[in-house]
Amino acid sequence: MALYIIGDTHFSSDRDKPMDVFGGKWLGYDQKLMDSIGECMKSDDDVLVICGDFSWGMNLADTLPDFRRLDSFPGKKILLKGNHDYWWETVAKMNRFFDDNGITTIEFLHNNFFEYNSKILLCGTRGWMYDNSKPSSAEDKVFKREVMRLRQSLEAASSYADGREILCFLHYPPVCRDYEISAFTDVMKEFNVRLCCYGHLHGESIRNAFTGMRGGIEYKLVSADAVDFVPVKLSE
Repeated sequence: MALYIIGDTHFSSDRDKPMDVFGGKWLGYDQKLMDSIGECMKSDDDVLVICGDFSWGMNLADTLPDFRRLDSFPGKKILLKGNHDYWWETVAKMNRFFDDNGITTIEFLHNNFFEYNSKILLCGTRGWMYDNSKPSSAEDKVFKREVMRLRQSLEAASSYADGREILCFLHYPPVCRDYEISAFTDVMKEFNVRLCCYGHLHGESIRNAFTGMRGGIEYKLVSADAVDFVPVKLSE
């Protein structure tokens, strides 16, 4: 039994969407990911969390080949929404689609939490990067909604925590070298989150990422190219 994390897999079975604009290491990334996920996911007890931007599919039907490939590996896979997951629908609709197409090992982290084992709970949401220097009512609405979703996820887990560690997963970075989005980090501190993993940053922007301890929380960047397309093991 092992817990793995990676972000921004950007699978593209239904379309030719090159990612090497973010650097040469993206050449052949699809096969790199399939090989490395296969090396990690060996048991039905294994869990893989994908921190958003799973596929370039534009709708559920387009994304079905990528869902099927992920579903073919042993273990549970947990997806959260990224800014490029255009296929994302309501959880009820996505679950019906999975039922109709025989997808049995993929679930969604959205206003909820998952129990990994007797020691660890998994929470999270997409997050948002809000520029206070360019406020708008639309941006503010999305930002506040994502903060609310993070709180809902953590609140749902808190009644079950009973001393268990809470791990948090976001797509957008809540911290970077030169900023911290306190609306997200403060909520995580309130619920004693130990570790926060995030994605979204690629290529040159990885230089701006923050990895390490800040405010009692450990932060890890897990976008695919930042971890050389190999899922990071978080726990046995």
